Amino acid sequence: MIDPVSTIRAFNAGRDPERLALKYRAMRQNSFAFLRGSCHLFYDRLPTTKIFTKAPTAWLCGDLHLENFGSYKGDNRLVYFDLNDFDEAVLGPVTLDLVRVITSILVGAETLHASANDALHLCRGYLDAYTQAIFDGKARWVERETAHGPVRRLLDDLQHRARPAFLDTRTVRRGKRRLLRVDGNKALPADAEQRSSVSALLGAFAASQPHPDFYKVLDVARRIAGTGSLGVNRYVILVQGKGSPDANYLLDLKQALPSALSGHVATRQPEWATHAHRVVGVQRRMQAVSMAFLQPLKWRKQSYVLRGLQPSEDRVVLDRSSQSMGELEGIMHTMGQLTAWAQLRSSGRGGSATADALQDFASGRKLSRNLIAAAHDGAQACAADWKAFAAAYDDGGLSA
Repeated sequence: MIDPVSTIRAFNAGRDPERLALKYRAMRQNSFAFLRGSCHLFYDRLPTTKIFTKAPTAWLCGDLHLENFGSYKGDNRLVYFDLNDFDEAVLGPVTLDLVRVITSILVGAETLHASANDALHLCRGYLDAYTQAIFDGKARWVERETAHGPVRRLLDDLQHRARPAFLDTRTVRRGKRRLLRVDGNKALPADAEQRSSVSALLGAFAASQPHPDFYKVLDVARRIAGTGSLGVNRYVILVQGKGSPDANYLLDLKQALPSALSGHVATRQPEWATHAHRVVGVQRRMQAVSMAFLQPLKWRKQSYVLRGLQPSEDRVVLDRSSQSMGELEGIMHTMGQLTAWAQLRSSGRGGSATADALQDFASGRKLSRNLIAAAHDGAQACAADWKAFAAAYDDGGLSA
């Protein structure tokens, strides 16, 4: 018998209390936020049925849901829309990512202002696009020139975003210098020890780079972003970049912890040097182009993922009350394709199934029906767990 409140409390033990309180507050808002913040509980609840035990093995994002698709600048400075969070990445049954996504559609229906029938229709659209892309067998990516709707707008906004204007949203100017904006919304102050450790870690990394002065640390703050990872050691770093004040860069440094799927997949995992190497290694395999500055770093007994700062605003906002059903269908179609392309791109590597094996599995007549049935069960369990969590939160039983 799983006690959701005790499980959540144990999983989050040791996290930064200030940001953990923000996580619990976010999870209290609705069941969709709760689902995003309790990936570990989702897999605790998932039954070991044939749809998972008999599925071919693939590289997985691990926590694939509607808000883990977004736009970013790649290491080639071009813009992309792709899967973008790999903290829980593992090698496992291909169906785990699929059921996680469609469960998020069902759970998120109320938040999206979509009816239950609309949500079910969107689940089928996502799975249809996924299977079609698997059958096509080519690992493509979203082109800005051919994208449309909200995805095109995201890509255009990022492509034309001026660095000084973006820096102004996250920093304050002091003459020819900048400092991070510590507003309690996107960032919290870092103490002297944290600033010293981050500066030392980035300094060690910079020494191995061709332009070490680029990574000169100007300021450090604790970053507030996401839901599931709130409370994990995470920093936003202002670095010299190509010059102050308007050519500075913002970097994201995030501690890498064991995957929430640990213990839930029987597949033998590679021996990664650190958890950061796992996160970055799988991300490089699954994304069409890696994020700018993506690197695994090790500091003492901990490991961190370094990458360019990716604002949470660079995600598609889904809302049936302000978007047509056609727009939502288009977004689900794109997300289904992206999932398939990521699996095809990483197929046949390090123990993952080949593209042929993925195509054979996707041809199963009952695949979509079985996945949707599993997602319905997951959505019902999530609703019940959220009610228990909300009651405990309201009673003061989830103090950080």
